[in-house]
Parts: sequence; C-alpha cells; structure tokens
Amino acid sequence: MIRFEGVAVRRGGRTILGAVDWTVEPGEHWGVAGPNGAGKTTLLRVVSAQMRPSEGTADVLGRRLGRTPLHELRARIGLVEPALARRFYPQQRAIDVVLTGAHGTILPDQEILAPTVERARELLAETGASSLEQRLFASCSEGERARILLARALLTDAALLVLDEPAAGLDLPGRELLLGALDRAIAGRPGLATVTVTHHLEELPAATTHALLLREGRVVAAGPVEEALTDARLSACFGLPLRVERNGGRLAVRSG
Repeated sequence: MIRFEGVAVRRGGRTILGAVDWTVEPGEHWGVAGPNGAGKTTLLRVVSAQMRPSEGTADVLGRRLGRTPLHELRARIGLVEPALARRFYPQQRAIDVVLTGAHGTILPDQEILAPTVERARELLAETGASSLEQRLFASCSEGERARILLARALLTDAALLVLDEPAAGLDLPGRELLLGALDRAIAGRPGLATVTVTHHLEELPAATTHALLLREGRVVAAGPVEEALTDARLSACFGLPLRVERNGGRLAVRSG
C-alpha cells in the first residue's frame, strides 16, 4: 500500500521529514504519533498524495509519486480530516456530503446514479449516522460530522484510508461512536489499510495493528504495536517518562 525509501521533505532550508523508510501492507492499521513538530502532518500529506517528497521515493497504492498525477491517486484514497468539514456549503445535507466522495469533490460535478445513492445510505447506516441523512451537515455536531466524513471516505471502496486526527476536539460520546464506526469499517474490509495520525493514543481504534513514532522528522520506532509502543520507545519519542497501558485493544498513556 505504502513504501517509503529515504523520504525527506524540506521547506525553506529546514528539514521537516528526514530519511524515512516505512512500509504499509494491505490489512495493516497504523497509528502515527509524536510531539508537535515531529512531521506527522507532513508525512500524512505525502501518504494522501497531497504533496511529493523532496528526496527519496514514495510509492502509494503501487504508484510512484512524481511519476503519477497526484489527483489520480487522491481519487483512490479515502481521506478523513476535520478541516475538510469546513469546506462544505450550508445547504448541503449529510447524504449530499457523503455523495461528494464518489469523485472527491465538494459539490457533485457529475450525475449521481441510484446505486451510488443507495451505497451512501448503507454507509451512513454502517457509521451509525442513518438518522442524519436529511439533516444539514452544518447543523450536525462535530462527532456527527466525523462519522459522516468517514462514510464519505468509504464510498469509493478505497484500499487506503488516511485519517488526520479524526477524533480531535470530540467529546467522549462523539469519540467512542467514531472509533466504534471505524472498528466496524475495518472489520468488514480485510484488505483495507489505514493510517491514523493522532496526538493521543487513546484516540486510536482498537483495530490498530502497527505504530510509527516520529520525533523531529525522524523515525523513533515503527512496527507492530507491541514492539513499537514500549514504555522506553514512547518515552524517547516524547522526551519524558511514559507508561503505555492496553485494555481490550485500546491504548492509554500515563506518566512514568
């Protein structure tokens, strides 16, 4: 799904991401964490085909960035990011927002066929948002919008799902409803790969299988959760003593 070899991103003479080697296989679910300024957002922008690296090679869905038009790759990647919610128009309903996922637009630019509409309704049901179908998207809560955007990202049956702090700012019920919907989506799609950037490990779904820790643009650890998220590696990443706890697949971090 993703293969980085020596990937670096530089802006204005500053290295934001440096010499990252990383591979994501089908069916793997990665959490990406690190302190502010670690390079998480930049990594995600490369993964979601929003930018090319300055150095190294980045292959996403079998296509080399720099040799493939980015818009073609973006159409094959499901993206969930809170900032996207602010781009929709006040008159758009929840079902309208989900349907824009068919072509990765903000307003439908092509005729939407009946099977696509039915699929959008099924995804709203899967994410626990059926009752919101006819509600104006702008009137929905942050948690409701997050689940609607997840349904939108799943509409094209993308093989790669990229999530940028999807639970940021949500209250406890909103977070748990979103993570439950994400776990259901993962369980029903064995070949799906996901990459979730977070500031808080508590906001990762229980289905998370792997973790990538970044600090100052460099990889501190990468691999299966039980290997990458040890107390020692997490402490090295954030620069203070930390202890990671696991309960039913969910993660929590405490001061060491």
